Parts: sequence; structure tokens; C-alpha cells
Amino acid sequence: MSTFSGISTALSAMYAQRQALDVNGQNIANANTEGYTRQRVELNSVGGVVTPAVHSLSDGLGNGVTAAGVTRLRDAFLESRGQIEHAKFAFLAGQEEIHARIEEVFNEPSDTGLQAQLSDYWNAWHDVVNQPGDLAARAQLLQRGGTVADSMRSSDDALDSLWNSTAAQLDSYVTEVNTAADTVAQLNKAIVRATAAGLPASELADKRDGLVLRLAELTGATSKALDNGAVDVHLGGAKLVDGASARELRVAGGGSLRDVMADPVANAVALQWKDSGADAGVTSGQLASSLQSLNKVLPDYAAKLDEVATKLASTVNTQHVKGYDLNGAAGADFFTPTTGTVITAATITVGVADPAKVAVSSVPPRVETDPITGVVLPPKGNLDAGNADVLAGLANAADGPDRFYRESVTALGVASQAAQRRTAIQASVTQNNDAQRLSQSGVSLDEEMANMLLYQRAYQAATQMINTINGTFDSLFSMIRG
Repeated sequence: MSTFSGISTALSAMYAQRQALDVNGQNIANANTEGYTRQRVELNSVGGVVTPAVHSLSDGLGNGVTAAGVTRLRDAFLESRGQIEHAKFAFLAGQEEIHARIEEVFNEPSDTGLQAQLSDYWNAWHDVVNQPGDLAARAQLLQRGGTVADSMRSSDDALDSLWNSTAAQLDSYVTEVNTAADTVAQLNKAIVRATAAGLPASELADKRDGLVLRLAELTGATSKALDNGAVDVHLGGAKLVDGASARELRVAGGGSLRDVMADPVANAVALQWKDSGADAGVTSGQLASSLQSLNKVLPDYAAKLDEVATKLASTVNTQHVKGYDLNGAAGADFFTPTTGTVITAATITVGVADPAKVAVSSVPPRVETDPITGVVLPPKGNLDAGNADVLAGLANAADGPDRFYRESVTALGVASQAAQRRTAIQASVTQNNDAQRLSQSGVSLDEEMANMLLYQRAYQAATQMINTINGTFDSLFSMIRG
């Protein structure tokens, strides 16, 4: 072994500790950088000669230290779990939001909600019962009936608008997924190339892992690390990202809310692979929540609103045609569709325009003839209010529109509260997982300060060792020179 081996050992220590200080400084500089993963220099001791040879002697000591590389401190299990938990939270948060927005549409309980307007409408029938010949009371009845119809059409328009905005948001999310997947593939290519050349790729990997987590939030995708440094992203049993290549998604089906309601199977909104047209199998994340909202949640509540309109029209019209108006004519349909022949929340309107034609009486007009000519005279109405009294009592019908609407609103409130509770629970789980991930991969300034002092002292000790050896050699050479 060379007499100068001590200098070589000390020099290797200086090189290694300096690199450790450089990495330490990088960690400190990025302490507040989102998505940054702290790094650590892996130091390995250099052993002495272990192969026997002629004239090769060893004192049994090592030959210093070497920096074997820089490691990103990430826990693969916590990262995988984080992707799953973030996808669950994104799905539940999306469901909480859509239920909250539907509650805003119905606006119950309130003085301006449909329930209050229905109550005013039935009360107007009671007013007519008390004053069957008063045209003002009849006009008020028509006005309140029109308010109910207007409110239903407005709520239906709001649900349709909510469906359209959700569909537009889904298109935006799909574009984001396709862009992120392509970026992940490009980063995979760069990381593999850098790793093969022995160049640092930690920052590229940080950016890629952030995009993979975003893909998990959007689609419920999961990732698998490869030996060459790349990651594959799996979605619904297929690969969204395969090394340096990525596939694209597209939105199919469902032109409008009414289309989905007309045929929930054939017209359902779906996510497909752009290259094959096969279903992408998205069952979690924000995209799955959007699909649930477009295919299930919004159509269900729109259908319930339609049923309220149908029940109201059927209940009132069936009884109204049994009565007679002020002119003695038989009553016509009180509610009619604006277009077509089917009454829904989108088409319901009041079909009676003249207050005198409200069929309040239940007593048919008397048939009278002219005493001179014997000609049958036109019928004359009466001030009976029997039919109006029956109509006013329909507010409490067991299968009437009021009870069904109250049940629907109650079910909406229960579903919304359940969504809020599930989201709150999942938020806690996700936050706990994020805290564990951060404790593993995040930068702790206290720990970095302690490491900085450790590396600094080690570097100083190595320089002191060189100074000591140098002094030893000076003394030796002085003795030789005599």
C-alpha cells in the first residue's frame, strides 16, 4: 500500500462530503417546492485489497469513501395508496358538488320554492270556493297555476344547463388526461435516457410523479415503476401510458339530458379508447363522478320533476273536466303541454286563459227553452263551488304531486348529506396518507440543518487529516535532510 494512502482516503472523504452538502443545499432550496422529493447521497465505503498477489501487501484498512449515487426518498407503497385515496376523494367530492348544485336548483325549503308555490296554488282554489263568482279570485288562481308551471320549466332548464356544463367539464377533463398522459410518456423517455447515461433525473421524476397523481385523481389510474426508471400507468385493465407511448381517451354518447332520459343504455355518456373505441373502464376519480352525474344523478332528478308535473296535470285535469264554468260549459284541461301531447316539467303550462272558464261548479247547467219559440237556450252557469272544493282537497291526496315532491326533496337532502359525510371521511383518510407521504418524501429543514452540520464537520475533519499528514511528511523530510 502506498505511503500516501491516507491522503487519498481523506481526499475521497472531501469529495463525498462536498457532494452530500450539494444535495443538502438542493433539498433546502426546494423545501417549499410543491411535489419536490428530498434526495440523499448514498455513501459507500471503499474496501482494501482482497485479492492476494506477489508483492501486494495490505494493512487491513479501507481506502476511503465514494458517493454511489443520489436517491429519491419515496415510499412506493404510500405513493400507490395515495393514488387510490386521491381517486376516491375526487369521485366523492364530485358527487357532493353535484348534489349541492341540484339542491340549489330546487331551493327547498324556501318561500320561493316549488313547494310554497304549490301550497299557494291549492289555497287559490280555496279562495275560489269562498267566492265562486269573483273573477278576480279566478284570475288569481290562473296566475298561481302559471307560477307553478313556470317554476317547473325553470327548474327543468336549470337541470338541463347543469347537465350541459357537466358534459363540457367532462370534455375538458378528457383533454387534460390526454395531455398529461402524453407528457408522462415524454418524461419517461427523458428519464430512461438520463438514467442510462448516468445523469441526474430526480427533478424529471418529481414532475412525472405529480402528473401521475393527477391522472389518478381524474381517472383512478394506477402506476407501476419499471427497472429502467420509467413508469407504466394502468387504467381499467389497460395501459394508458406504456413506457414512452401514451393512448388517448374520447367522450362518446349522450347528446343532451333528454337523450339520456329517453334511452339510458343506448344514449349513455361513455369514455372510450380513441384508437379502438372500446370502453375505457373508468370507475373512480373525477371522470367517473362526471359519468355518474350525467348518466344517473341528473337524469333521475329530472325524471322526478317530470313525474311531479305529470301527477299535477293528471290530478287537476281529471277533476277539472268534470266541472262546469261560469257559462255552463264543461271544463277543459287546466294544464296543457306547450308542445306535443305529453306533459313534462319542460312543457307544462296553464291551458285556461279566461277566468270565467275555470270549471268551479259541479252542478250541470239547467236546460231551458224559449217559452215562445221553444228553442233551447244556451246553457247558463251557476255559482256552485263543489268542483273547486274537490280540487282544493287534492293538495292532501296520498298519491298527489305534493306528497311525491316532498318525498323527492327529502330523498335529495338525505343523498346530499350522505355525500357530504362520505367526502369528509375520505378527506381525512387522504390527508393522513398525504401526511405520511410528506413525512417520507418531504423536506424537513430541521433534519437538513442537522445533516448540513454533519457533512460540514466531516469535511473539516478530512481537511484536518490532510493537514496532519502534511505536517508528518514535513517532519520526516526535515529529519532526512539532517
